[in-house]
Amino acid sequence: MAHYEQLKTGVAYHGNRILRHVQDDMRDIVNHNMNLVVHMFTHNDWDRHKSVVKDMIAISEDYGLEVWIDNWGIGGPPGDKSHFLQYHPEAHQVWSDGTVNPVSSCYNSEAFVTFTKEWLETVREMGGKKIFWDEPHLAQKEGVFNCCCPTCKKLFLEKYGYEMPTVLTPEVEAFRAWSIANYFNRVTTYSKELGMENASCVMIHTLEQTNEMLKVENLTDWGIDPYWSPKKRGKDPYEYVYTQSVSAIANAKRVGKDNHIWIQGYDLPLGHEDDIILATDAAYDAGARNILYWSYRAGESNSYRSENCDRCWQVMGEACARIRSRHYDAVLEQKRREFMK
Repeated sequence: MAHYEQLKTGVAYHGNRILRHVQDDMRDIVNHNMNLVVHMFTHNDWDRHKSVVKDMIAISEDYGLEVWIDNWGIGGPPGDKSHFLQYHPEAHQVWSDGTVNPVSSCYNSEAFVTFTKEWLETVREMGGKKIFWDEPHLAQKEGVFNCCCPTCKKLFLEKYGYEMPTVLTPEVEAFRAWSIANYFNRVTTYSKELGMENASCVMIHTLEQTNEMLKVENLTDWGIDPYWSPKKRGKDPYEYVYTQSVSAIANAKRVGKDNHIWIQGYDLPLGHEDDIILATDAAYDAGARNILYWSYRAGESNSYRSENCDRCWQVMGEACARIRSRHYDAVLEQKRREFMK
């Protein structure tokens, strides 16, 4: 066992289920100085690719990669659309104006909790060891919010003694935060009972509604994805990633949880490829020792791919090499001080 803090660098992998390409791609990930991969396991994968994803896990581990399994879209965005709501239409989230959210499952739905536990059992059967709960949130947009389904209204009434308002009062905000945390308390407890670990990443704009996630006992790894989004936000990659990472890491450490930081590797315009180096170093400077990229080859298999995927992927490998050298140079310096007296 290593007697020093290890560095983990990794990438999300999706868009391919052909095993001969998986073999090449996992080798490619290793050759880009990474030791962790996040695989999606969607509802469609469960129906059509279960044995393939099982082989993907084994292939990844054969290359020495730590594997996280992403709950990509099993209850709606982010990720692929879930088939679950076709079987349980009563489990839809409902907007505060009474309209149904067509793609998202209610965290307070007992059917959805049961479905998630069955999904976890399947992941464990495939050899999964760590679950990555991807960007939990309850959506809101101008004038409306989720979730105001009959189940949520009933629970709100029981907790507060009056009908749920159709505006975002402090009590409604607290209830939304509780709904998210309560669901994850239940499913991460079951995941742990199955022998698996649990990690989650939350979006910056949902930090307030997901702050109760930090209290989820069996969630042992908590992270954020401070994407600077040059096409939309135009944030300075170093400043934005560093500032957000310092705060997130401090919050995770305060409650005794590990932490991780995601770096944007998708939707980057030409000329912004080297932003990846600035952002990666920023996360490392902030104290992150588990740094991941969304996603493999700069999202080449998706509509949101970067404009120069080859160059972005090259830079991701270079960025990992940079912090790897920094990290182990520091480890060696400490070892030399200890043993070369």
